[in-house]
Amino acid sequence: MRVYVPLTLPGLAEAHATGELGSAGGPLVAYAVTPGLREWYVSDDIEELEYAALGRAAFASLRLLVPDAAAPRRRVVVAVDVPDGAAASDPDRALDPAALGEVRVTGPVRLAEAAAVHVDADDAEADVSAAVRALPAADAGDDDARFVVDGAEDHELLWYAAQEIAHLVGSDR
Repeated sequence: MRVYVPLTLPGLAEAHATGELGSAGGPLVAYAVTPGLREWYVSDDIEELEYAALGRAAFASLRLLVPDAAAPRRRVVVAVDVPDGAAASDPDRALDPAALGEVRVTGPVRLAEAAAVHVDADDAEADVSAAVRALPAADAGDDDARFVVDGAEDHELLWYAAQEIAHLVGSDR
């Protein structure tokens, strides 16, 4: 099963240093094509559904930037294949709009298993920064702030091969 793991650039650097995504202390939050996402998106096209899961992970990455003022304002998502039984959604939240596509991955997820990394281009930083600042107000129902947050979604994430992670995090390892 392909899952999309939201991160920040410092989170990607940490995963690069340790060789693993997430902490050993608990399940890893990721996004995938779940029954709830299928029902919400109303499509049978797996590529469209995976793109929707990637988008959900990109939004989760945006949320990870809010408490980390030092992190570069670029969304990061790692696409990785895990065994089918390793990822599960919470059936009680299957149709909760805030949890669409969300899964918990159990067991270690080695960064070496990554299929790709998706990262904002440099030119997205201003819109992502504005979205990070506006996110609390958008969550509180402010339509103008929601418009600013949606501005970050106008930027497509760039695709990088897993072999390019060292370059992305500025490491020669």
